[in-house]
Amino acid sequence: MSKENNSASQPSRNSFKGLQLQIEDFREKRDGLNKKTKEFITGLQEIDTEIDNLLKVSKENYKKKRDYWNSKVKILKEKKNEYKSILDSCMDERKALQKEFRKDKKPKNNFSSIKQIERKIENLERIIETEKLDMAEENSIIDTIGELTEAKQEYMSEQKNSEIFKIERKIQIVKINLNKIYEQLTKWSNKSQNYHSKLQEVYDRINELKEKKKKTEEELIDNKKAADAYHEQFLKVMNQRKTASKKKGPYNRNKKTERSQKPYGYNKEKNDELQKLKETKLATALEKQKAGKRLNLYEARLILESRY
Repeated sequence: MSKENNSASQPSRNSFKGLQLQIEDFREKRDGLNKKTKEFITGLQEIDTEIDNLLKVSKENYKKKRDYWNSKVKILKEKKNEYKSILDSCMDERKALQKEFRKDKKPKNNFSSIKQIERKIENLERIIETEKLDMAEENSIIDTIGELTEAKQEYMSEQKNSEIFKIERKIQIVKINLNKIYEQLTKWSNKSQNYHSKLQEVYDRINELKEKKKKTEEELIDNKKAADAYHEQFLKVMNQRKTASKKKGPYNRNKKTERSQKPYGYNKEKNDELQKLKETKLATALEKQKAGKRLNLYEARLILESRY
C-alpha cells in the first residue's frame, strides 16, 4: 500500500518541479526583455536630447547668421537695381545728347568725332615715316597735322564744357559703384550660402535621427509585446503551480477557502483605486515628456501603452 502511494505522488512532484522550471525560464526571459525595453527608452531619450541640441545649434549659430546675411544681400540687391536703373537712364541721356550735339555742331574739317580726327593724324604721321616725300609735300602734311591737332583740342574743349562730358563722368562713377556692389554681393552671398550649407547638414542629421527614433520605437513595441507575452505565460504557470500546491494538503485548501470568502466588492474597489493611480501617473508622465524631462521605465511604458 505504501508503495502504491509513493508511485502516485511521484508524477505530482515531477509536475510541480517542471512548473517551477518554467516559471524561472519565463521570469528570466521577461526580465531580460524588460531590461532591453529600458535600454530602448534610454536610447530614445538620448536621440531626443541630440535632436534638441542640434535644433538649438541650428537656430542660434546657423539659421540666425544665414538670415542676417540674407537680409544684407537683399538690401544690396535693391541697391544694385537702383544703380542699374540710374545707369540705364544715364546711357539714354548720353545717347540723346550725342544725337543733339551732332545735329547742332558743324563737323571739324568734316570729322564728327575726336576718334576720327586721331585716326587721320595717325595716317598722316605714318605717311611721313614710310614714304619718300619732297620738302614741300612733307611741310604740307605737317601743316595739316597741326590743323587737325588744333581741331582736336577745340573739339575736346567743347565736349568738356558740354552736357555730354558731364553725363560721361556720371556714367563712370555709377559703373565704379556698381562694380563695388557686385563684389560685395558675391562676398555676402557666399557667407549666406556657407551658413545655409551648414544648416542643411544639421537638418540632414536630424532627419537621420528621426528615422533612427522611428525604428527604435518599432523595436521597443515589438520588445514590449514579447515581454508581455512572457509575463502572461509566467502568470499562467504561477497559477498552475498554486493549483498544484493547493492539492498537496488541507492547509492550502483552507487558505483557498479563506480567500474565496472575501467579498467581491473589496477587489473591485482596489482595482478602481489602482486604475485612478495609473491615470494620475500617466498624466504626470505626459507633463514630464512635454517639458523635456527624463522619464523612468514605468512612465515610459505607461505612455507607450496609452498609444497602442
